[in-house]
Amino acid sequence: MSRYILPLILFAALLSSCTPTTSDITITPVTGESVQPEPTGALPTIPPPQQVEAAATQTFVPVVQSDEPGEATPTPDLSAPTETPQPTATPRTPISSIRVEPVLAGGLDRPLYLTHAFDDRMFVVEQPGRIRIIENGQLVDQPFLDIQDRVGSVGNEQGLLSVAFHPQYAQEGTNGFGKFYVNYTDYSGNSHISRFSVSPDNPDIADKSSEVVLLTVQQPYTNHNGGMLAFGPDGYLYAGFGDGGDQGDPQNNGQTPATLLGTLLRLDVGDGGDAYSIPADNPFVEQSAARSEVWAYGLRNPWRFSFDRVTGDLYIADVGQNQWEEINFQPQNSTGGENYGWNLMEGLHCYATDPCDPAGLVLPITEYGHDQGCSVTGGYVYRGQAYPEMIGNYFFADYCTGIIWRTYPDGTGGWETVQVLDSDLVLTSFGEDVNGELYALDRTTGGVYRVIPGN
Repeated sequence: MSRYILPLILFAALLSSCTPTTSDITITPVTGESVQPEPTGALPTIPPPQQVEAAATQTFVPVVQSDEPGEATPTPDLSAPTETPQPTATPRTPISSIRVEPVLAGGLDRPLYLTHAFDDRMFVVEQPGRIRIIENGQLVDQPFLDIQDRVGSVGNEQGLLSVAFHPQYAQEGTNGFGKFYVNYTDYSGNSHISRFSVSPDNPDIADKSSEVVLLTVQQPYTNHNGGMLAFGPDGYLYAGFGDGGDQGDPQNNGQTPATLLGTLLRLDVGDGGDAYSIPADNPFVEQSAARSEVWAYGLRNPWRFSFDRVTGDLYIADVGQNQWEEINFQPQNSTGGENYGWNLMEGLHCYATDPCDPAGLVLPITEYGHDQGCSVTGGYVYRGQAYPEMIGNYFFADYCTGIIWRTYPDGTGGWETVQVLDSDLVLTSFGEDVNGELYALDRTTGGVYRVIPGN
């Protein structure tokens, strides 16, 4: 999530000090070229970084990272530039303003993610280790899942971080029936992707004893855990992991696809078994210099990413270091293997060395500077039914300032990004319900808000 560990007791002061006025907001749309590497190309032979086990602490400590760049890192030998990728389908119209209305004014404990299980219920992840249900606008008292006994959540970026329901979750007789997946950190600070099953007797309660740990990733530091899970339109499970933490990616994980840190993974869990398999068309299958689970790399902390439910295009919000927050884009027809640039670049700017060579890197479609916030919270392309004027707009926000933007292709190969709301929310995540309506989560109040067009 954020590069800062923000204690709640200090957040009000931080918010008031870093909220810019409307006239100060400047977003940089991308109109230049980016590149998409050939996944079958040769990768640099880089030894896997040494992993250090990190124990969870019991103290919230505000961390401000140095402006000094990390050490220079080798540039992979990748392919020539291509044009900036564009959405598969043309959106309707760009929207100029939105507002938020409360669905649940409070009652949730540090909500981090919202999704659905193919019905009208909404499932909300609470950072300490619970999943709650909102039904008919009311918070159900009994948690759907409570695994606080195994979730370590004392760090600002640790805890139960997301949930993804199997595409066949509601289809009886299938391998995925009643199965869902979570990403959490344990009391040693290490990440787990686990599968659980719903109780056969009660659709509102999961069987906490049904856990099957599919993947464990040792985390060298307590931040940059990533944690997002989502099923793609291809039926595979995608998982985001940050670079492992500390400033500047000192272990060079972002540019080392031989590690799972700093990557987006693509896993086949379709058979419902006790282990995942590797899709045969993953870009680094049978390459000794990369893990075959890796779908894309060069990411610092992809806290939230999402698939456009109509087009299948992928939007990745990657949290920046000292100066720039970015949104990356992957079209539906991608064959994977993208290098999104960290730590060679931060957004559209050189980081490890200056000048730098962006050849072989996929550049973000938009970015914003730290005069406007501190940590990007990725959202969704709106595809709901209630507000046709919002269709096709991708919404994202900043965690520190509460500002919400939308970005939209400008018709010339670039993207137009504008501020649509300056809110008071501490936005940890967006979420969709079964109908594609869009919601925003507020960390401090524990509230859930519906995103609707402005006046």
